[in-house]
Amino acid sequence: MEITQEQKMYAEIVQKAWDDAGFKKELLENPVEAIEKLTGTKLNLPNGKRIIVRDQTDNSSVYINIPAKPNTDDIELNENQLDMVAGGRETGIIKDVVDFLSSLSLYSPK
Repeated sequence: MEITQEQKMYAEIVQKAWDDAGFKKELLENPVEAIEKLTGTKLNLPNGKRIIVRDQTDNSSVYINIPAKPNTDDIELNENQLDMVAGGRETGIIKDVVDFLSSLSLYSPK
């Protein structure tokens, strides 16, 4: 699987925040300006959208991000997703999350 430009930018931002406390502080306080300054690129956020940065570097905590619920009226499943829904396979992001949480001994599926 090829890494996208967005994934590369995200990795660069995270690495810079790990390495530079000043950048991390700026990123937490004003993410758009910090990212634009780092990348030299103007961000084009859709109207009404904002970037929120949370510091999740505390190793004693496990963080779970709850993404926005998709509008299911506009979703069409691909073949792989149809197989998963039909019970054809036990793969996908939900299984990955359950496997991860199980590895932490925080969750044990019944």
